[in-house]
Amino acid sequence: MSNRTVEQVITAHEASGRYFDVAGVRTFALDYGQGDAVFCLHGVPTSSYLFRKMLRSLEAQGLRGISVDMPGLGLSDRPEDFDYTFRGFARFLHQATEALGLERYHLVVHDIGGAIGLALAAEHPERVQSLTILNMFYDVVNFQKPLPMRPFEMPILGEAELLTIQHPTWYLLFKAMGVSNISELPKEEVYAYVDLLKRDDGGKAFLKIMRQFDHSQELQDLLKRAVDQPPYPVQAIWGAEDPALDFEHFGNLVKEAAHLPMVHKLPSKHFFAEEKGPEIARLITHFIRQQPT
Repeated sequence: MSNRTVEQVITAHEASGRYFDVAGVRTFALDYGQGDAVFCLHGVPTSSYLFRKMLRSLEAQGLRGISVDMPGLGLSDRPEDFDYTFRGFARFLHQATEALGLERYHLVVHDIGGAIGLALAAEHPERVQSLTILNMFYDVVNFQKPLPMRPFEMPILGEAELLTIQHPTWYLLFKAMGVSNISELPKEEVYAYVDLLKRDDGGKAFLKIMRQFDHSQELQDLLKRAVDQPPYPVQAIWGAEDPALDFEHFGNLVKEAAHLPMVHKLPSKHFFAEEKGPEIARLITHFIRQQPT
């Protein structure tokens, strides 16, 4: 049990980061440590909050761990007129790296941050020093959202589904799909995901994101460029108990596309950075340090 309220959890999270401007969007970032930059891209319905423990572990190992809340999620602004597509986010994140002074960085991607991050890497390969892929979908053309996420695609039904996401229902979903040992997590820290998702706009920007998934061959070709013999090394780390993006299908697609001899598997589910942050950080650090300087 935590001795903090959900509001106190979020206040502490906010106090540990900072705000900066990206193309007129007030953007929140966690930015810990010194050394080589490790730029971590979250997915939905999460934010930099998912990576908070992993970033601290990267900091402890002499690296600079960074994650920004993409517009519409977490503590960043939720502009009505933002381009909430994968390519729109990729352009935004490139602008964020420039605002953060990241001439080069090690890229870590998760969930829809996978498609977004691979598009970013394909368009700016000279900036990427290494790529670490966490549970994501690679075949964007044929991808179908997991069943619990499909209602968000549809008007009215999506709004109704969003209303059902409250602290107790999210906790049950997080237990089923997010982590393998939820008893190790204070409930208030799990509940914080809901408040960060619905902050300010009730989750309207999240619905826009869910309704603008890109299934084009053009995006697929871009993703292929990012992993098929790129000028930087690639690895994958998988939450092997993920019921949504299982390794047998989704993990093997990544393994084959990136020509990986193996994939690191950790005993957890989709949001495994929440309970396996230090282990992921150690694998990233080892991968970075085994590359020639």
